[in-house]
Amino acid sequence: MKQVLTNLALLLMLAMLVFLSKPLVADDTNTQTNTSGSNTNITGGYESTSETTYADGSTNTTTTNNDSTSTTNSNSTVPPPSANSPSYSSMSQDVCSMGVSGSVTTGLVGISGGKHFIDENCERIKLAKVLQDFGMKVASVAILCQDKRVFEAMNSAGTPCPFDGKIGKDAASMWEKYPELRPDYENHVERTKIIENIDAEILAQQLKEAEEEAERIAAEEAKKAEKEALKKDEEEAKLNEETIIIIDSVPVAIHSE
Repeated sequence: MKQVLTNLALLLMLAMLVFLSKPLVADDTNTQTNTSGSNTNITGGYESTSETTYADGSTNTTTTNNDSTSTTNSNSTVPPPSANSPSYSSMSQDVCSMGVSGSVTTGLVGISGGKHFIDENCERIKLAKVLQDFGMKVASVAILCQDKRVFEAMNSAGTPCPFDGKIGKDAASMWEKYPELRPDYENHVERTKIIENIDAEILAQQLKEAEEEAERIAAEEAKKAEKEALKKDEEEAKLNEETIIIIDSVPVAIHSE
């Protein structure tokens, strides 16, 4: 963080110098000037008249007129020498650092500078490789898990990063208990909110579908019950309308004396 603030301060200072500076111009109050070379403009005209007067009355007159105007502009607009950026080298392929340099040249001043920056990702890979060579597999994974990209990848693969000697499900429960210690805490919070919002929408949709299904089933049952009631009423009405008449057809013998 300190390196980033230092770089921002340096860039701000350079920008201010560029904004406040102006091209360096050598002013000359003489009427003769020169601009990046000899630019001379000469204008004028030549006129000649001859007149002679003799004793017999003839006249000869000679007039010479030569006008010449010369203008020379010698304003100098040559910029100051350019500021060269220093050369930086990591000196060795086994050093995880890189050199950055730059320069700014204005009409007033030129500034150059450079600095070495440590590549933490390169260091992390080298340290993990050394630990792996020593047989410290959990420690090797743990140092790689300091990168939030590796941490998220391990969680997505179902193999959470180690937590204080715990691995597997025990480590996962500890990361859930102390989420602030995760290297991807900000992304984790944002991702959790997205998941919760989507789950809430899905649950609301499911509840709505369940209510609609319950209403549909209740309407079908009510309709079915209504049909059964109408059918029963029709059957009862039909039974009430029927009349049963029984006639005894056996003849009765009547005896008379």
